[in-house]
Amino acid sequence: MYDSTCGAAATGQCGKGQPDGDGPPKRDPPPAPIERDYSGFDIVKATQYGAFARVKELVEAGWDVNQPDRETVTLLHWAAINNRREIIQYLLAAGAAVDAVGGELQSTPLHWATRQGHLEATVLLLRAGADPALRDAEGCACLHLAAQFGHTAVVAYLVARGVPVDAADAGGMTPLMWACWKVAAVDPARLLLTLGASTRPADRSHGNTALHWAVLARNTTAISTLLLYGDASLDIPNLRGVTPLAMLQSNADSLWVGSKVTDKIKEHTLASSKRNIIRRLAYDKKFRWWCVVVMPFIAFYVTGLVLEMEVFFLLKMFILICFYALLHFVSNILFDDELKNIFPLSVYLATKVWFYITWAVFVWPVVSAWASAAFVGCSGALWVTFLRSWRSDPGVITASKADKFQTIIELSESARGGFEPARFCSACLVRRPLRSKHCSVCNRCVAKFDHHCPWVGNCIGARNHRYFIGFLASLVGMCAWMLWGCCAYWAAECGAAGPGLERLLGWARCNAWLAWVALNAAFHLFWVSVLLCCQLYLVVCLGMTTNEQLNRGRYRHFQARGGRSPFSRGPLNNCADFFQCRLCGLLAPRARDWAAPDEPAPEPEPEPEPEHERAPMLQHYV
Repeated sequence: MYDSTCGAAATGQCGKGQPDGDGPPKRDPPPAPIERDYSGFDIVKATQYGAFARVKELVEAGWDVNQPDRETVTLLHWAAINNRREIIQYLLAAGAAVDAVGGELQSTPLHWATRQGHLEATVLLLRAGADPALRDAEGCACLHLAAQFGHTAVVAYLVARGVPVDAADAGGMTPLMWACWKVAAVDPARLLLTLGASTRPADRSHGNTALHWAVLARNTTAISTLLLYGDASLDIPNLRGVTPLAMLQSNADSLWVGSKVTDKIKEHTLASSKRNIIRRLAYDKKFRWWCVVVMPFIAFYVTGLVLEMEVFFLLKMFILICFYALLHFVSNILFDDELKNIFPLSVYLATKVWFYITWAVFVWPVVSAWASAAFVGCSGALWVTFLRSWRSDPGVITASKADKFQTIIELSESARGGFEPARFCSACLVRRPLRSKHCSVCNRCVAKFDHHCPWVGNCIGARNHRYFIGFLASLVGMCAWMLWGCCAYWAAECGAAGPGLERLLGWARCNAWLAWVALNAAFHLFWVSVLLCCQLYLVVCLGMTTNEQLNRGRYRHFQARGGRSPFSRGPLNNCADFFQCRLCGLLAPRARDWAAPDEPAPEPEPEPEPEHERAPMLQHYV
């Protein structure tokens, strides 16, 4: 009988998504996966497709696990190339030869696993005693294959397990050379350099170094990585007497060379040249560094001098525009990315030095001793907190080489079987504690990372965040006193007649230098006050860092609480935790070392591998 209320046969079930009374729509359960019949598969095909039950059935029926097929390929080869973990474990337990050689390339199962980048299979085979130093018919060992195909995790695991990072293949090619020749990405070349790979070795056939191979491949990323991270030499000749510098100079106009590499070439060429002193200076590191330091001091002083000139205001503006255009032109020539990172720090130092000179020359004679003492006191607190913010350790996550290798091994051999980017830094090779982050400017991981501050030239993290807050508060006080001192000078020396705007213009005409200093003090007072309020609001009210506030949608512990901080204990307790204050015993701050490694979470039970997980690799390497 047909049930019109359900719209289906009267079987007691309603269709998918149909309402049942006033409740939510009911949905049918998902259909069960179709069980594939593997009973007709031979043992090779069953191994390729991951049909563990069929493999076990045939082996128990008497199949020899070491019997190769007609192409001398064993079952362990097929299991390794397809990353069939359960079958690999079973075959090894059944006595499969872990270093069996097969295929036209005369490869072992470990060769096949590393070529494909199967970290789980690599771990199982190495733990079973596979020899990673064996070479295939092309003379490559496992580390060379992993580097050729850009399998970073496998490279890291092999080196951590003791494979020499500079091991050469039959032709003298090191893993770093293969990575630069074959892989157009930052890793694994940067990883190999971090692991201690040398850029100096040359292959036996051509005498090329890793930089030679990177230039031959027109691999811009590898060239930049070698020059910026590996300090590769541009002057090592190959067997034909050609250096990487000559190869790059012959392609200097090509787009693939890149601006950073071009600057490196010019810097290297002009530093050794005795001609054209001006161009040599333009690429001299020490000279450019001093230019960055001195330029803000000169710019501040020249601006004040121009404003004090007895000429029309429009002429002053024209002179200043031309002056700053010249500075912009010079800075584009002299400053690279590294120098631009320290330029804000130079601006800060120049501004404060001229504040002190102005107070000593103009303000000190017209104010009382206690006012000058208060200004000096704020300045003293400012420099103490500034130096602690600038020079102290923000909470850098450090580890010895042995600890890094142990971390790589533990993560590779864990039940999760790999590296989780949220908890492992592939650049520093360390396990990231909770709330830490890798700073791209400093190229290091920082505990409880807040942000990288260009004004103090350092990261702000767990160990210097309080000093940074003190620095901001002291800077607000100093700028406020500087403004007060300028007004006191004007009132004493220039009079106070006229309404507000007319009075300000009169003071500016009376002492233009002081007006320039006061304008800087007012600007600093405004934006530093805003920054201080934002910092205190995040720390005290929200219980989070600047990085967490900007990226909380990416962190699972924030997502689980709807974007709220799981570290917040309320404003008073947050304040006590941050400043470690007890308020006469009324508060109980919690002390925690955010740079210390977290307690490892319990490993979940590994899920059984589906027999039809993915399409198998059905061909061997020829």
